[in-house]
Amino acid sequence: MNNAMTLNSLCVMIRGGGEMASGVAHRLFRAHLKVVMTEISQPLCVRRTVSFCEALFGKAQEVEGVTARFVSSPQEVSSMWDEGMIPLLIDPEGKSRDALKPTVIVDAILAKRNTGTHTGDAPLVIGLGPGFWAGRDVDVVIETNRGHDLGRVIYDGPAEANTGVPGAISGVTAQRVLRAPRNGAFRPEKEIGEIVAEGETVAWVEDEPVTAAISGVLRGLLREGTMVHKGLKSGDVDPRGKRENCFTISDKARAVGGGVLEAILARFNL
Repeated sequence: MNNAMTLNSLCVMIRGGGEMASGVAHRLFRAHLKVVMTEISQPLCVRRTVSFCEALFGKAQEVEGVTARFVSSPQEVSSMWDEGMIPLLIDPEGKSRDALKPTVIVDAILAKRNTGTHTGDAPLVIGLGPGFWAGRDVDVVIETNRGHDLGRVIYDGPAEANTGVPGAISGVTAQRVLRAPRNGAFRPEKEIGEIVAEGETVAWVEDEPVTAAISGVLRGLLREGTMVHKGLKSGDVDPRGKRENCFTISDKARAVGGGVLEAILARFNL
C-alpha cells in the first residue's frame, strides 16, 4: 500500500481548541492529515486570534490560511474535510471518537493533568505536557515547557513537571499574564493587538480592574462575558511589542506541533 495514501487517510482527533491545540492542528493539516478538533462549549482561550475554538462563535475561524468550521455532529466531519477545512465539534468528553474512530488522539487540553485520555482510545494516543506518562496512560508525550527540550517526543516517562510559572518571553514570566481579580463576568476594555502601558486597565471583572503589570502588546484576552474565577488567566501581554505576533502561531505551538507530527510519522510512515 502507498505510504502517502495511508497517511492521508489518517483521522487525527485533537482534544482542545486553544492556541496550542490550534498550532498542532495547523501543522498536521498542512501535512495533509485529516484533522478534527473537539472543544468545550465555552472555551477559556486568551490567544483567540490564533485559536480555532473561535469557530464556535462565528461558525468559522481562519489561522494563517487554514480555516476551521463548527459542526454540530460527527456526521458532518467528512464534508468539512472535502471542503478543505478543519471540523470543530463541541465534545468535552471526546465521545465522538466512537463514531469517527480516529487513528490518532492528541490531548491538547493542557489541564496539567489527565482528564480522561488513555492508551487504547486510538491506535496512537499523544498527550501534551504535564499530567501524562508515556508508556503508561498514553503512548507518547510531547514536552511543552519552553527551553532546551521544547517539542521533544517522549516514549517512556512524563513531561517536565508543571512549575506554575509561565515561560519567559524577553526575560518576563508571571508578570506578562493577566489574571482575574475576582469571580464574575469578564469585560474587556482593550482589544488584542493594542499596545498597553504598565498599570493600564485592560479589562474589568464586575467592578474590579484587570491591569497590565508590564508594557507591551496585548497578545491575548478572554471573550466579553466569559465567566471567570479569581486567579484565572485572562490575558497575555507580550513585552516584545510586535503587533504582528498577535495574529500568527507562536514558536512554542509550532515546535510542539512538529513533535506531534514526528510521533505520527514515526508510528505510521513505515
